[in-house]
Amino acid sequence: MANCIRCGRQLPGFSFGKKVCQWCVQHEAYQRGEVVENARQPVMRTSWARRGESAISLTQVIFGINVAVFLGMALAGSTVMDFSSQETIRWGANWGPLTLSGEWWRLLTGVFVHGGLIHIAFNMWCLWNLGQLAESLYGRWTYAAVYLVCGLGASLASVAWHPGVPSVGASGAIFGLAGALIAAFKLGEFSVPRAALSGTLRSLGAFVFYNLIFGFLPGIDMTAHIGGLVTGLILGALVAVLAPRHDHDFRRVGIFVVFILVLMGGAIEVAHYHGLPFRVGRSAFFQSSNLPESTPQLFNSPTARQA
Repeated sequence: MANCIRCGRQLPGFSFGKKVCQWCVQHEAYQRGEVVENARQPVMRTSWARRGESAISLTQVIFGINVAVFLGMALAGSTVMDFSSQETIRWGANWGPLTLSGEWWRLLTGVFVHGGLIHIAFNMWCLWNLGQLAESLYGRWTYAAVYLVCGLGASLASVAWHPGVPSVGASGAIFGLAGALIAAFKLGEFSVPRAALSGTLRSLGAFVFYNLIFGFLPGIDMTAHIGGLVTGLILGALVAVLAPRHDHDFRRVGIFVVFILVLMGGAIEVAHYHGLPFRVGRSAFFQSSNLPESTPQLFNSPTARQA
């Protein structure tokens, strides 16, 4: 069967001579102002949805990893309401003395660690709602890349701003998803009718606004929120401008590779700023069993922050 030359959707059978699907025809009529705002938009299979694909979404997988880590911490600890700094660091929290001394994987593992029951409940509620939207529009692998890279950007911003404070939580990556979607919708990456687009943008804007205001409460890692949001805005804009189509896989891979290299450069500069040589591997100066008592003088005393 032929595919639509606009969006790549598969055209119905016996569509002889047709090159544009019904969805795109109506969407273009929307853009020209020829269709009323409340007209029903036809529902068609997205061009990037593959037949036979697992019914389990990537959002559910990410959700499950976060919950599994939390359950492991709960079983190993004495409470689920508020884990100590030592516990979060042992489970992979982003903490300057270890992260900047070679344990760079903490920039990513900290995204899957949470400080307590309320913390993970709120973050997973946001992930479930926002993640489903991002995954349906971006497709699985691009969604995964945006989520993880935004998590890295959020963690790097956090450790650069307050390296002596352990930081945990998924909200930096979730803010990144919001930023990427805002940039993509603004730059017209997705074919969405104006009525639906305005409502989606209002919802995303409200999510960012209220969570940034909420982030000023004590113990909240606002730096990670802003770092994730900015990373998502930049990534979303680059994908929308340079690789808007779902068959632009090579371009999208290039965008993410370049962005990761930029983050690596930023990590090197942060380490040098604190007088540490750039190295990769478990720190020889700090042992997890003695954390966080062995904090060097160049870092502040640890008080866990939640992202």
